[in-house]
Amino acid sequence: MGSFLSSLWTPHPLPGDDPDSAVVAVHSKPAWDKHWEEHRNASKLMVIDFSASWCGPCRFIEPAFKEMASRFADALFVKIDVDELAEVAKTFRVEAMPTFVLVKGGQEVSRVVGAKKDELDRKIKTFISSS
Repeated sequence: MGSFLSSLWTPHPLPGDDPDSAVVAVHSKPAWDKHWEEHRNASKLMVIDFSASWCGPCRFIEPAFKEMASRFADALFVKIDVDELAEVAKTFRVEAMPTFVLVKGGQEVSRVVGAKKDELDRKIKTFISSS
């Protein structure tokens, strides 16, 4: 009975928290700050997915984003919920969801606004090959 009751209190994983996914889900400002400091000066491409749990297009493109994260091992894929980290979303001037911001060496190099998986795929390829 104890395991049944504890299962009622165990939170379900948040979107983007799939342990088998190459996408890193960030849920707090301190976690984001640590992650940003570790990677902002790296030459590795960082692809940040700004989304929201209530956003239909965000849920639509999530499987494609996870697939890209698996396919492009030379890039770092991060997921941020704009409702959890509004301050980070504001810093990156996110005004619509989903917004994908591509960062290299601490600087934004490109962005894709909307669930445009072909455009996102093309831009990731471009900036990975320019390493």
